Amino acid sequence: MKAIWNGQVLAESNDTIVIEGNHYFPPSTLDRQLFVESETTSLCPWKGTASYYTLIVNGKENKDAAWYYSSPKEAAAEIAGYVAFWRGVEVTE
Repeated sequence: MKAIWNGQVLAESNDTIVIEGNHYFPPSTLDRQLFVESETTSLCPWKGTASYYTLIVNGKENKDAAWYYSSPKEAAAEIAGYVAFWRGVEVTE
């Protein structure tokens, strides 16, 4: 699977974990230079508190377009640190 935005591959992996229709990419597969930590958080009742990244690609910014659970609840332990995408990021094979 590949996550692509603004013509750039953000992450690529054969080992994503699919939860609720979202592909979660292993942290080691991210092109880290394109990700900037965000102050934004949100709460999922069964996964826990999500943190976000803003993407910066070729001078364009996509605020909070990636999220992850650094310390998920036990039910979602398998995705700790894994990153998922939305807000126009294309996830494709």
